[in-house]
Amino acid sequence: MTIYLDNASTSYPKPDAVYNRMVEFLRQSGANPGRSGHKMAIEAEHEIDLVRLKVARLIRAKDPSHIVFTLNGTDALNIGLKGILRVGDHVVTSALEHNSVSRPLETMQTEGLIDFNRVGFDASGVISPDDIRKAIRSNTRLIVLTHASNVLGTIQPIDEVAKIAREHDLLFLVDAAQTAGTLDIDVEASMIDLLAAPGHKSLLGPPGTGFLYTGPRAASVIRPVRVGGTGGDSSSRLQPQEFPFRLEGGTPNTAGIAGLGAAIDFINERGMASIRHHELSLVNGLVDRLTTLPTAITYPNGRAKDKVAVATFNLKGLTAAETGTILDDSFDIAVRAGLHCAPFVHESLGTMPDGTVRVSFGPFSIIDDVDRLFDALVQIS
Repeated sequence: MTIYLDNASTSYPKPDAVYNRMVEFLRQSGANPGRSGHKMAIEAEHEIDLVRLKVARLIRAKDPSHIVFTLNGTDALNIGLKGILRVGDHVVTSALEHNSVSRPLETMQTEGLIDFNRVGFDASGVISPDDIRKAIRSNTRLIVLTHASNVLGTIQPIDEVAKIAREHDLLFLVDAAQTAGTLDIDVEASMIDLLAAPGHKSLLGPPGTGFLYTGPRAASVIRPVRVGGTGGDSSSRLQPQEFPFRLEGGTPNTAGIAGLGAAIDFINERGMASIRHHELSLVNGLVDRLTTLPTAITYPNGRAKDKVAVATFNLKGLTAAETGTILDDSFDIAVRAGLHCAPFVHESLGTMPDGTVRVSFGPFSIIDDVDRLFDALVQIS
């Protein structure tokens, strides 16, 4: 049986309730929400609204209507970036970002629409809020920052960055791809204007789901990126201005959203703190063992002060791809090897072009997974 250690890409397995709820929804309430007045359509719309409320409570957002369901985290980030930025704007971001942030910014810069700066990170894998402050210009409109690096797992000081954003009257967009569902997030207390997350990672939901939280400061200025049917106000020639419909053009992934709701119920029942404690015990146990293996190089070096359940390393004499392939073919252990869609992290680490091996744990990982992985690495070494 495969040992799955690639939860930072997508969590697996999902809670049984997720599979069951999706099938149940499709069989009993699989109509188009808000598009008709019959019972099934009303039931479908009620389900979407219920999950919207669950997401809002999870991140402590006051208004559930400002939870906009998206296709995934990339879609949420694109809606946030392209809906907020205007011609001539400047953005401050970091070298830790996933391509879901980097590529939209690079594209808009190449098209002559915006400009942006990347701040670096220190040896522990964390950015300095002072570097963010120094990068701000007179035309800066937005700061966008990952909550935790998908390569290093290091958690970034978003509260301090949010204060800087407010001091300069800037909007703050947080990429919570690696933290939503595993870290306690309070968008109000942390002064987050926009928060993007996929449903299929630590939220334990199905692929094809995600959300964008749009706080009051951002909601007043954000423009729709995808326009079309909403089921209501069909006579209007333009996209409705009301949330969530302003940013939710088209039929949503209703079955996926129903599954996401079941996943959030599982997280609440298990307890986010309990899940985090379990995952951290596994990742820290692995990192401690890797430091005893002479051929292993860990990034950052040793235990990070504050991180999610991600361990990144290489074995001397092997490329990341070679290590990953041997683990898969000879030991039936699934990890991710390469650049992890975050090339600027690897430029800073000096691990281009081969990247690193990334191991990421989930709530269903067990200590035996760590034992078997480490034994395999010893044999490979």
